Amino acid sequence: MSTLISLLITVLVIVLVLYLVNMLPLDRKMKQIAQIIVIIIGILSLLRYLAVF
Repeated sequence: MSTLISLLITVLVIVLVLYLVNMLPLDRKMKQIAQIIVIIIGILSLLRYLAVF
């Protein structure tokens, strides 16, 4: 149950950070780079909770 809650919180944080990145006054290319970085970090943290790493 604890793992499920951790996964849910991680997904919510990823969505929140992606939303905040979209709100930044950056050009389109920089926003895409920031979104890709956030998604990669999010996937790595999800894999950590699933005990892949």
